[in-house]
Amino acid sequence: MILMIDKSMKPLIDWLNIQGYKTVACCSGHDKYPMTVVVEYMTNGKPSYIELFSGKIIPRKRRYYLKDKDGLYYIPEVQKR
Repeated sequence: MILMIDKSMKPLIDWLNIQGYKTVACCSGHDKYPMTVVVEYMTNGKPSYIELFSGKIIPRKRRYYLKDKDGLYYIPEVQKR
């Protein structure tokens, strides 16, 4: 499986993976949204997903991001309301 990683995020994602995190999605935020990294962790033997910086649980196994009208991706759970 090939994952697209924002060039600016690659050093962080490489480091997280070396530390044992299973990163499944990330985005730099492109100066519009917060930087996000979604990691998988196990709960009662089942995978769960959390956005690492906000600590928000992501209730989906895929399609973590939505696209805004400008074509930029964001995770709705981590947006300030």
